[in-house]
Amino acid sequence: KSMLFLGFLLVFLGLALPGTQGKIFSKCELVKILRRNGFEGFQGTTVADWMCLVKYESDYNTKAYNNNGPSRDYGIFQINSKYWCNDGKTSGSKNACNISCSKLQDDNIEDDIQCAKKIARGARGLTPWYGWKNHCRGKNLSSFVSGC
Repeated sequence: KSMLFLGFLLVFLGLALPGTQGKIFSKCELVKILRRNGFEGFQGTTVADWMCLVKYESDYNTKAYNNNGPSRDYGIFQINSKYWCNDGKTSGSKNACNISCSKLQDDNIEDDIQCAKKIARGARGLTPWYGWKNHCRGKNLSSFVSGC
């Protein structure tokens, strides 16, 4: 009986874990998602801008995490716990996207997209993201969408 239980447990974990492990997107897969979600022209940006941002912020990985000391960045867009999400660790968190930071690290990026757009809308662009400011702003980014 214990072997049968163990077998069921392993099957259950195998089915339950993929959704919590996060995902590393391929370039064209993410380009397609961003286009479908209206990123082209959003707040004066292009899909190439967003692809470059995601490359340098998370390397297309939804599980990405960065500890900044008093706050942390989560997910594919590296959304910060001080202002945008609640991780239960950051004191004085504003949680302006009204979301748990852990939800930004699963393989469903619909909620990440809504929050990233809220951030860009408030800033009228991508300046809140250092990955974009330091590596993408003012550069030819066509390689980030070429072939897609």
